[in-house]
Amino acid sequence: MSKGIYVSATTPGSGKSLVALGLAEALHSHTDRIGFFKPIVRDDRDGDPMVALIRSRYGLDESVCRGGLTMREVRRFLAEGRREEIGARCVELYSEIAARCDVVVVEGTDLTGQDAAVEFDLNARLANDLGCSVVAVVSGKGRAPEEIADAVDVARKELLAARCSLLVMMVNRADPEHLEDISAAIRPGRLQRPVYVLPEIEEISRPTTGEVSTALGLRQIAGKADMEREVRGVKVAAMSVANFIGALESGDLVIAPGDRADIMVGALASTFSPEFPVPSAMILTGGLPPDSHILPLLAPAPFPVFAYADDTYHAARDVSAVRSEIWTGHRRKVASALGAWAKHVDDAEILDRLNLPRPENMTPLRFLHELIARARADRRHIVLPEGTDVRILRAAEILRRRDVCDLTLLGSDPLVRETAAANGISLDGISIVDPATSELRQKFAEEYARLRAHRGVDLAKALETMLDVSYFGTMMVQLGIVDGMVSGAAHTTAHTIRPALEFVKTRPGVAIVSSVFLMLLRDRVLVYGDCAVNPEPNEEQLADIAIASAETAAQFGVEARVAMLSYSTGGSGAGATVDKVRRATEIVRSRKPELAVEGPIQYDAAVDASIAATKLPGSDVAGQATVFIFPDLNTGNNTYKAVQQSAGAVAVGPVLQGLRKPVNDLSRGCTVEDIVNTVAITAVQAQAALVPAESSKE
Repeated sequence: MSKGIYVSATTPGSGKSLVALGLAEALHSHTDRIGFFKPIVRDDRDGDPMVALIRSRYGLDESVCRGGLTMREVRRFLAEGRREEIGARCVELYSEIAARCDVVVVEGTDLTGQDAAVEFDLNARLANDLGCSVVAVVSGKGRAPEEIADAVDVARKELLAARCSLLVMMVNRADPEHLEDISAAIRPGRLQRPVYVLPEIEEISRPTTGEVSTALGLRQIAGKADMEREVRGVKVAAMSVANFIGALESGDLVIAPGDRADIMVGALASTFSPEFPVPSAMILTGGLPPDSHILPLLAPAPFPVFAYADDTYHAARDVSAVRSEIWTGHRRKVASALGAWAKHVDDAEILDRLNLPRPENMTPLRFLHELIARARADRRHIVLPEGTDVRILRAAEILRRRDVCDLTLLGSDPLVRETAAANGISLDGISIVDPATSELRQKFAEEYARLRAHRGVDLAKALETMLDVSYFGTMMVQLGIVDGMVSGAAHTTAHTIRPALEFVKTRPGVAIVSSVFLMLLRDRVLVYGDCAVNPEPNEEQLADIAIASAETAAQFGVEARVAMLSYSTGGSGAGATVDKVRRATEIVRSRKPELAVEGPIQYDAAVDASIAATKLPGSDVAGQATVFIFPDLNTGNNTYKAVQQSAGAVAVGPVLQGLRKPVNDLSRGCTVEDIVNTVAITAVQAQAALVPAESSKE
């Protein structure tokens, strides 16, 4: 039977959408079928932005994620005295969703209407009509701890008086400086369960340049079309350019009349030096076109430049009225929300109250959610050598907002900060190290010269080598200053892993460094190896790859059943390649007799139970393999790409395996999401990589 959870605001401005998203994220990782229902939407039941966000994030269709009545319809029913019609229609729609789901998150109204008490009562009645437990959200914004504690008591009392089944109380948008005081002031309820307190998150409430542009109907006339830059403040340029530059702060949206060429040039000039702030956008007012000599100068601006027909006063007034919400779906806002949720809410405790069964299948989103959760649970420190790559910077910002791990970027500090500022990226909480000026360079060079003395490396050469970010970053890993490294967005695979091969070396008992891709299919996770490193492994190396891949699979929650792939199954074929795979399989069995392994075996027999019953009956692996070992790089690389493109699988990797400490490579075509996932994987690998740095010889 489906369970329903009704997220209800008990005070205006509670920010309950963050709670609804956090619940959906937690529930999606613990159940196979999740639904979302918003009984009352503002204007458009098909275009509600929160419904759209949940559909997009969790891949839900409209049959299980939808809106109900519009606020206009609700007001009409209330005015006509037909309150029961509201409940009847919502129950009908909810029942259709619940019939297809294990759990349904229901998001109530915002209490922003003229009569908040009527809306509170309406939400309570709907929760009862739908048979949902209630997550009550109290706003902590602008309130002292004692006032919040009183508001929690009042909300708890009123919901119980309305005979609602109260699942959990939450305080949202609390002053970040007083979270402990608020928690201490809140009195426990009858069941002595915790009341969760979440802070106000500035990143969510700040509008983006795109939101401002849409709200004001602006027309972009110059600059970069970056509509995700955060507007951290507003500056009206009604002073001399010298005074204006002194008052400007990074992320400010600049409003100036269209004939103030000095302000335009000054704002643009400030972007050329890391010592000066970079605006988020510029609005030129009064319908005045910039001078024809000035407009070409604004064309390459790293921020968008907009035209506004009305005067400066109206522009400032309209910008100040733009309200941002989490449901806009901007990935940085979502990352900030989920990071705060993970930091302040105990998912397991809430899920225990619901007593939901664990899902049997593993979806890509669930795997990635659990990956982030595992990385966050035992925090590690990862270095990213390519600190001037914009994708790396965007990924670092998201990782910081989601509170996944500690990060260090390598590169010239002014250049890294200038690149970040030019692209509207915040590096708060992220350290930057410049190998050229770092005091660590001498220590690293001495260690490198010692480890590579047998290769003729002296201190002078080592000092030069440590200017290379890949070597510098790898030495940070080697000496335990950080726990892992991710690189390759702007470097080749060879450049990324060569330092690790030189002095990090392989784990005891491992002869070769190899790689796997974690292939996230619709309902399961498969492991493919080796698809990125070894072109023609021999039988011993192939066995080594198989054992390492099985260990990697287990590390990420995949039960290892290893298929040693070939173009024939069992004893049906012969040839050099088949014989190599057969011997490799025998080596694996002798080294790891407890490991489920089969080979040689064809791919179809490895994945399809009916084919396996014919080709290899009685096998513990055939038809249900989870780890696939390809005989060579050509086969593996082409197969993973074919499955990725044809089956819509998400390919995470390559994940390097066999090293004593984790170093992972990125594709030069990687996305921001690829980088986030690879850093999380590296952090999880680092949790198990406790082997101390050692001297190594070849």
